[in-house]
Amino acid sequence: MPGIGYRWRGGPPLSIEDYRRAARRALPDMAWAYVDGAADDQVTRRDNELAFRRWRLRQRGLAGVRAPDLSVEVAGERLALPIVLAPTGIIGMAHWQGDLAAARAAEKAGTRHILSTGSSYSLEEVRDATSENHWFQLYPFGDRVKVGELLDRAAGAGFTALFVTVDVPVRGNREAERRAGMTVPPTLTPGRLLDVAVHPAWWFNLLRHKRISAVHYAEGARTLSGAVEAVRKQERYMQTDLDWNDLAWMRERWKGRLYVKGLMDPEDAARAVDVIGANGVVVSNHGGRQLDRAPATLEVLPGIVERVGNRGEVLLDGGVRRGVDVVTALALGARAVLIGRPYAYGLAAGGEAGVTDVLRILREEMTRALILMGCPSAAELDGSWLLAGMGEA
Repeated sequence: MPGIGYRWRGGPPLSIEDYRRAARRALPDMAWAYVDGAADDQVTRRDNELAFRRWRLRQRGLAGVRAPDLSVEVAGERLALPIVLAPTGIIGMAHWQGDLAAARAAEKAGTRHILSTGSSYSLEEVRDATSENHWFQLYPFGDRVKVGELLDRAAGAGFTALFVTVDVPVRGNREAERRAGMTVPPTLTPGRLLDVAVHPAWWFNLLRHKRISAVHYAEGARTLSGAVEAVRKQERYMQTDLDWNDLAWMRERWKGRLYVKGLMDPEDAARAVDVIGANGVVVSNHGGRQLDRAPATLEVLPGIVERVGNRGEVLLDGGVRRGVDVVTALALGARAVLIGRPYAYGLAAGGEAGVTDVLRILREEMTRALILMGCPSAAELDGSWLLAGMGEA
């Protein structure tokens, strides 16, 4: 179990929600606001989770299912689990092991981690710490020279798929972060310093390992001032006038598989696949951290799957907290799902072992659900396994 030296209250975590509570205890308010917060009133963040509860699963008896096959193919790789770890910037804020822990835990589970442009560890560090070819997420800067350099580094480090995030032309209004002092530079008050002081393991590792900077923005700068400069550079690089021509240039520049992350409209998804030549899309609203009052990703998933058809892979990001959520998303047409906050909770509470345990929990929940449903494999999930209109409003 995770967390050697960590005192689990009420026993070890049994669910993602248990890990969420453990992560809250492990992190000071500033770090927690970053890991768990969202934009404005957090309506979209809540809707992402609630959308799954509006569906019910069909249950077939006497099906004789003993060990359902959870494997799927994504980006040319056969994954043992239809769950990919989403790109999460400055994840070292949750735990100093950060991206290395995520990549290694994903690898052990037979799946992949997508390294963020804003990662706490470099492309080369993740390559050297893992055995499999993981994937890279790109924030499309307005500086094509910088983009080209990153793409060359990713390819040279053995990253085989590129996920271009297109829903951050400007930073969302994340009020929880601002209220907690997560500004640029951070706003430190006596109360906030006291809050940090009562989380000694967190600040000790922060000072010892210095993994709170986005290293691809500020190379070699792992101090607090380096982290601040990295955030400032990220904001300067943001391209508010990003358009389809920029994406077409990236598609031409990158020779591997390419996915567009952050599309919520069927016409946009079709254009990405049919015109740009993307291998697939990630239906995502950035976990509710960008445009509040955007629809839940599960709500728009069926329309995008119908529009894109079999011409491109459709992945879903946002709101997944249970194995039955994964089952629901796959039945509605997703090839696989991405998770962000769930593995961040595991990371904050138990480092690499915590991420490993989060994936174990989701695997076991999904396996149990398919046995109870009488469905032999993830590949056989489709709309016939869902009962609509019976869930919570």
